[in-house]
Amino acid sequence: MTDDTPTPTDGSRLDDAEQRTAVRERYARIATESSSCCDDTGTAQSRKLGYSDDDRDAVGAGADLGLGCGNPTAIASLDEGDTVLDLGSGAGFDCFLAAREVGPTGRVIGVDMTPEMVEKARDNRETNDVANVEFRLGEIEHLPVADESVDVILSNCVINLSADKSQVFREAFRALRPGGRLAISDVVLTTELPTDLRADPSSVAACIGGASSIPALESMLSDAGFTDVAIEPKGDSEEFIRDWSDDRDLSDYVIAATIEGEKPKTRS
Repeated sequence: MTDDTPTPTDGSRLDDAEQRTAVRERYARIATESSSCCDDTGTAQSRKLGYSDDDRDAVGAGADLGLGCGNPTAIASLDEGDTVLDLGSGAGFDCFLAAREVGPTGRVIGVDMTPEMVEKARDNRETNDVANVEFRLGEIEHLPVADESVDVILSNCVINLSADKSQVFREAFRALRPGGRLAISDVVLTTELPTDLRADPSSVAACIGGASSIPALESMLSDAGFTDVAIEPKGDSEEFIRDWSDDRDLSDYVIAATIEGEKPKTRS
């Protein structure tokens, strides 16, 4: 089942507006209530996601909220001078890590639909004194960037939150320069979700209820025009996904994965 099929009317899934509202409200609350995950527990969590202690030490407190499911900069192979776009940039942690890789001649743009998160990220930019990063308010289905203006697109456990993932990938394709690429960490379905999880606003906003299967994502990416698509599950992610709920083991339904793809250098 792909995510651009008509929304069921039998209550088995949130409609698009309900999904956007649930996501926006959750991350607005996190932005205003959370400072960072920089205690010992947060450090251990970041290591599970694939961040090094050097990564955490390089970014000031307040940017790492511990909300991801991987480390997209670790698979991005960023080069000096690259322009990078982060979809759902949150408080800016991955943007600041990317800024180190692209250097002063590079540029990093973070896009988030939650005003409170954008404000928090901009505050963190001042704290970290990073000149080559900017944060823009916008939806990842309608990116506030020009055509063919970025080299690499990052995202960390965000695309699953979208009610129209096919549109997200079409927008990503539009924004990338020919030869540009995706480097995404996200969750993918390993089996059909129970109705109570797919229809629960809290589950959708917490990166479970809106997850898609690998075949569905592969189809969306291919339809958008991407080539060399590779989606690789991370078996060790079960360890931290089990911590996402006290009520049930969510690793029975989803697993973290890396998602990569390229925009062809020339049009066919």
